[in-house]
Amino acid sequence: MTDSADLFSAVTHASPAQDAIKIKALRAQLHRWAHEYYVKDAPSVPDAEYDRVFRELQALEAAHPDLITSDSPTQRVLGAVMQGLAPVRHAVPMLSIHTETDTEATGAQAFDARVRRELGLGESDPPVEYVAEPKFDGLAMSLRYENGRLVQAATRGDGEVGEDVTHNIRTIRQIPLSLPEGVPPLLEVRGEVYMRRADFDALNERQRERGDKTFVNPRNAAAGAVRQLDSGIAAQRPLSFFAYGLGAITPAAEGGPDFRTHYELLQQIKSWGFPVAAHVHIALGATELVAYHQQVGASRDALPYDIDGVVYKVNRLDLQRDLGFKTREPRWAVAHKYPAQEMATRVEGIDVQVGRTGKLTPVARLAPVFVGGVTVTNATLHNLFEIRKKGVRVGDTVIVRRAGDVIPEVVGVMPGHRSGYVKNFRMPSQCPVCGSAVVREKGEANHRCTGGLYCAAQRKEAILHFAARRAMDIEGLGDKLVDQLVDASVIRTLPDLYRMGLTSLIALERMADKSAQNVLAALEKSKQTTLPRFLFGLGIRHVGEATAKDLARHFGTLDAIMDAGVEQLLAVNDVGPVVAQAIHRFFEQPHNREVVEQLRACGVTWPEGAPAAKAPQVLAGKTVVLTGTLPTLSRDAARDLLEAAGAKVAGSVSKKTSYVVAGADAGSKLARAEELGVPVLDEAGMLALLGAPGACA
Repeated sequence: MTDSADLFSAVTHASPAQDAIKIKALRAQLHRWAHEYYVKDAPSVPDAEYDRVFRELQALEAAHPDLITSDSPTQRVLGAVMQGLAPVRHAVPMLSIHTETDTEATGAQAFDARVRRELGLGESDPPVEYVAEPKFDGLAMSLRYENGRLVQAATRGDGEVGEDVTHNIRTIRQIPLSLPEGVPPLLEVRGEVYMRRADFDALNERQRERGDKTFVNPRNAAAGAVRQLDSGIAAQRPLSFFAYGLGAITPAAEGGPDFRTHYELLQQIKSWGFPVAAHVHIALGATELVAYHQQVGASRDALPYDIDGVVYKVNRLDLQRDLGFKTREPRWAVAHKYPAQEMATRVEGIDVQVGRTGKLTPVARLAPVFVGGVTVTNATLHNLFEIRKKGVRVGDTVIVRRAGDVIPEVVGVMPGHRSGYVKNFRMPSQCPVCGSAVVREKGEANHRCTGGLYCAAQRKEAILHFAARRAMDIEGLGDKLVDQLVDASVIRTLPDLYRMGLTSLIALERMADKSAQNVLAALEKSKQTTLPRFLFGLGIRHVGEATAKDLARHFGTLDAIMDAGVEQLLAVNDVGPVVAQAIHRFFEQPHNREVVEQLRACGVTWPEGAPAAKAPQVLAGKTVVLTGTLPTLSRDAARDLLEAAGAKVAGSVSKKTSYVVAGADAGSKLARAEELGVPVLDEAGMLALLGAPGACA
């Protein structure tokens, strides 16, 4: 690809007039591509092509510095550090809008009633037409264009005087530096600078990687970027922009546009190249305003940006003029808020909750605060590392966020509110529920309770895992029944499953006599199992089906596994230090051993013996797929034989499949194997391949 030096060499052979024409054409092309990418979200060329043309323009401008203009795409990030933000007096004040804090339908109804009253409309008059749009949670901005070029960008400030932030606003790709022909000589576009949630998350991730302080929310990050003195810093923060109105503009009498409605005005702004929110909607009367408020509220959490409400504006501009202003607020507009998603409150304490899988989660106990439509008294702190990163301590004033149904979380500490020294929070060394040891594995952020079979917090999860098809295969023991059994205190530990009788089951809701008998029969059947299934059913961390089989093959008996040290466990195929430590730690807990002995006493049994000699690895490195019903072997038994011979048993057929073992009623997998030319075996052929007893000669 041509670099800048090559381009510079090439362009100097053209005449200055030809280069000037070329520069103008390249700028127009780049402006068009940037608009497609940043505003329409529909790029028409790959990034590499944009970069190539951009470098060509840079080279031309380097050859002709006298042709560089402020609206060139190359001039977005100047990197200049300002001495301070200069004040800007707004030609048309940037007034605030009255906020309706009633989060229910009455907010829209009250506004419509006020408008109709001010306009002198009666019940028989038609409904008022409004424009409804999202209320962005960002920073209000005024963009001033003279003869189609951006000359100034200013914050709202106090409404009369704002701050000049042109150097930073030029870095926002959605904001055009120059406008198409036909725009008014004077044009001020009003809108909101904000940060998309995905961009905010990515920014915070970069901050964490560098060890820098993270931002509390997208609005603060955007506002801080806009008010940077160094535009190079602002350029590193991904800002966006939505336009929603006009300020000063060439009057119609002097050739400016003559708009009839606010909606028409928004469409014109959009045609000039500014992004306008897709959720702008025309609503007739209070009923449709209420519907809009509810509709946007329901989809609020799915939006790619934060909003804190919606805005209603009378659509007809002549009616806006008739309604006028009250103090510093227009009578023809109102902001209808949603419940706040972020609020400040005090941390009264930090508790620890134990989840279904044994994960310990620190939870901030808060002074009650109304946020996101509910009163919040607790908020998650995720883990110890998050507490350290955010610097949260008891007594701090913190920002709490709740969005939709998401669990409330502490997103940051408000500086300057800590009264004195408070010691750091530490995770407990023992589970607050069962007293078992708490551990954090190397490389993990979460602390966990080791009392899986004993801990009441993990009881339901432990039972469901124990009863699963690949474990003890207790048919009928699903989520709803386990919930009832545990909530009614029928079951406290795994052995209680085998102790309960028909009376206990029938007493449960929606449990008929026949259903109860089926469950008891399934429990009785499950007592005859295998050592790998039993091991897997215990729910030892990191021990899946394959590891359970490897352990059973290597040691032969459960007692040998329970008594094995870490070094002995490391000798097992595919068992590394983390897995070995988890197994050893599990059987170190006296209550876990007690549960195992009680299960044995309840009649749970399996074949045991000396460690099995390792089967010949005749299928090492091979991938086998099972399909259909085999004549004498169950699917699990066939899988065990294949895995013992070193094969990987997969669920789908591909070009990498070595064999397909097909039984009766084999379906699409068999057809796929034949299509790809994969060898197909029946049960006898598989046994012959394995050299197993019973194979046909």
